[in-house]
Amino acid sequence: MLQPLVTIICLCYNHERFLKEALDSVLAQTYSNLEIIIVDDSSTDNSPEIVKEYCQKYPQLTYINTGQNVGNTKAFNMGWRASKGKFVIDFATDDVLLPDRIERQVAAFTKLDKTYGVVYSDAEYINDNSEHLYYHSAKYKSAPDGDVFTEVLGRYFICPPTMMMRRSVLEELGGYDENLAYEDFDFWVRSARNWKYSYQPIVTTKRRLHPKSLSRQYYTSEGRMLQSTIKVCEKAANLVKTETEKAALIKRLKYAIRHAYFTSHFVETTQFLELLRQLQEQPGFMYEVIKLLNNNKINFKILRQFYISLRYGKQA
Repeated sequence: MLQPLVTIICLCYNHERFLKEALDSVLAQTYSNLEIIIVDDSSTDNSPEIVKEYCQKYPQLTYINTGQNVGNTKAFNMGWRASKGKFVIDFATDDVLLPDRIERQVAAFTKLDKTYGVVYSDAEYINDNSEHLYYHSAKYKSAPDGDVFTEVLGRYFICPPTMMMRRSVLEELGGYDENLAYEDFDFWVRSARNWKYSYQPIVTTKRRLHPKSLSRQYYTSEGRMLQSTIKVCEKAANLVKTETEKAALIKRLKYAIRHAYFTSHFVETTQFLELLRQLQEQPGFMYEVIKLLNNNKINFKILRQFYISLRYGKQA
């Protein structure tokens, strides 16, 4: 039986420290029918030279250079539109794939009906030196299966680099929204409305946490990431159909308001508050206070540190 073609889109931007380990993990896959596309988003370090070396050594690799720095969403779409795989993986080249990652996820898809658009799994978080930090499942203990739309509205639980996506999902969505600074929340909201997700309780991927990783820039990106979240929440507000879904989105908005305000993103806090007011006429005393403080641009960063210390037992 012919194996379905799987495309791995390897997104690189200044990953020279991690690039060889990442590409070696792709080349070490036990699954053979692969299309490997490396998209370098105009790196300014030695990444392009490393990619060229690999392409010379492994002619099955396809190399795309964006020509100018365009960001993750546009870079991914360039790779996806040049691809042919039935299934697609969005792989950042500071992460690492376990050798049987693709084999296991394709096997999972073959047991699922065509209403399932995404398979995702547990992950191991590692540091700059590839040392173990913790497992995703230890921090986000509940990973639902099937219809996950309400869940993705209300909370974070999917480790993005563990996802394998059915090509038809991306075709239905038109790929990633290129107007956004990051892709995962938007992809979850738009895809989960019509497609089911399946969870594998196994580690398939090592996700690297380092100071320049995208996830570490959420509250330090001059509001660009928060602006994208606002746009996705606006989309979500137009997609909700039930009171349960609406309550989940309200939960997400209240979380976003607290963190936007306590990081002094006053403009974004106002926008989140306005969207919350459209969904809930009386959001509660806390949010009336935040609105008042925010309107006067009163900086309470120390409160965020206290909140995180109280909630998570550590400093921000």
